Amino acid sequence: MKYRSVFDIIGPVMIGPSSSHTAGAARIGRVARSLFGREPKWAAISFYGSFAKTYRGHGTDVAIIGGILDFETFDERIKTSLEIADSLGMKVTFHEEDAVTDHPNTARVIIGDDSGQLELVGISIGGGKIEITELNGFLLQLSGNHPALLVMHNDRYGAIAGVANVLAKYAINIGHMNVSRKEKGQLALMTIEVDQNMDTEVLEELKTLPNILQVTKIAD
Repeated sequence: MKYRSVFDIIGPVMIGPSSSHTAGAARIGRVARSLFGREPKWAAISFYGSFAKTYRGHGTDVAIIGGILDFETFDERIKTSLEIADSLGMKVTFHEEDAVTDHPNTARVIIGDDSGQLELVGISIGGGKIEITELNGFLLQLSGNHPALLVMHNDRYGAIAGVANVLAKYAINIGHMNVSRKEKGQLALMTIEVDQNMDTEVLEELKTLPNILQVTKIAD
């Protein structure tokens, strides 16, 4: 793993006790909230590996719910996030899973309301850093450390080039890009991490492209 600065090694400003079990968990929850786009009515969290064994003692449960409530890693409200969620009428459940995963700090987050739901899998890789490895059944690689675009599209010729051309038009540099599809010619998902935040104008132009179905921005 490469670190960009000493602050990556020390970890983020956060509510303790552990950068991997609390700050990382909070960031996983906050990415889920950002992608869902609103406060969910319920959240079902499955913990695997080390998360499953220690989530109560290390505060992983309050951290991930704090993230779902859109709290930053340093927000003192994380300590009482379960009570806050309950006061908002959000139903929260936790599950300890026995399945062996590729990484010991793995969480599956399913949040939803009457209008829909979202499911993602995230891992905490240390120092508060995370990776999102699955979204609604699509495999992906998303760090959550940079502004990003998630583009749902029909798996057709020219869709990827069209998105890249729009980003080039606005001088937006692509740092990492991944494309995932379940079946050839069906739905596909572009995950694009970029070097700077994007204006609404960029998103609106992307939405007008042929075969583009949904565009979601995740701010840094």
